[in-house]
Amino acid sequence: MSDNTLTRMDLSEAVFREVGLSRNESAQLVEGVLQHMSDALARGETVKISSFGTFSVRDKAARVGRNPKTGDEVPIHPRRVLTFRPSHLMKERVAQGNKG
Repeated sequence: MSDNTLTRMDLSEAVFREVGLSRNESAQLVEGVLQHMSDALARGETVKISSFGTFSVRDKAARVGRNPKTGDEVPIHPRRVLTFRPSHLMKERVAQGNKG
């Protein structure tokens, strides 16, 4: 595994190079797309990006957990969690990267 991280700035720079928008317009485009996605997820909608994957929100019920150090039971409250399921194409692409 590498310590490299793809950032918003990296994405906007890629849009700048590939699409030809100004750096400011590229940054606004990336921010707009990410904002639109996060707004949809906050409303409980699913975000599906073809050939990439699907982001969705699911509700987890309350349950009893256990503190691993003490063994004490601890209540875990119900919550919403974000999940990501990669597409088959993304899974294959990542697997190909492992063979190099």
